[in-house]
Amino acid sequence: MAGKEQSLVVGRQVGRRARRPPDSRQDAGATNCVRYPAAGMLPTSQHFSLEDLTTATLLRLQSPDGTNRLTQACVRSLTEAIESLSLTPSSLTPSSLTPRPLILIGNSKFFSAGADLSEIAALTGPAAFEFSKIGQRLMNAIERFPAPVYAAIEGYCMGGGLDLALACHRRIASPRAILGHRGAALGLITGWGGTQRLRRLVGKSCALAMLVAAEKLHANSALQIGLVDAIADNPLAEAVRRIENSAQTGP
Repeated sequence: MAGKEQSLVVGRQVGRRARRPPDSRQDAGATNCVRYPAAGMLPTSQHFSLEDLTTATLLRLQSPDGTNRLTQACVRSLTEAIESLSLTPSSLTPSSLTPRPLILIGNSKFFSAGADLSEIAALTGPAAFEFSKIGQRLMNAIERFPAPVYAAIEGYCMGGGLDLALACHRRIASPRAILGHRGAALGLITGWGGTQRLRRLVGKSCALAMLVAAEKLHANSALQIGLVDAIADNPLAEAVRRIENSAQTGP
């Protein structure tokens, strides 16, 4: 089984080979934004890596401290990458304009710890409003992605990281995953649409417990209320399995 799972996740690391084309663009507000891909190449950024799997594109969040915080630069880079991928037809079906399914993943300890609180504390009112808008743009880009988007969740999935997972179409968690929105304990509330997506997904009562009482949920509790779709020892392999089954059986 281990060999099979390894074959699923060994992708083509193309980020290192991507070069900035002459007409590439860069957001003035981010110092390491996505490089727009040439034909057949994927965008690249210091905030994530992209790999081609057999039936999907894998987006792996990364950061120097391993917490995968959604800084302003990270959010901008992710938005540009996902919007670019949404316009990239799958090479598996050349006649189709639909891109490959997308899988978002972090590391074994953190899917994402959410927004960078030190950044938020330094924002003025207008800057905070702008940050909320770019966050909403990212979540909407994921939600409206024209192919299935899976969140493969291991470790902590908190705050804005939970918003990111909520925007995905499906969520697969490891038994050790912990999900929550702790903003209320810090006097904060998400501005990225998580309040609405969470309520629609799990109902008003459970959403209030998570948002107002700042409750954290372990994977089993998250499964019981419908916050995640399944629990698997290897969430990535399970997401790939479901995508492959869907490709064989149709929507």
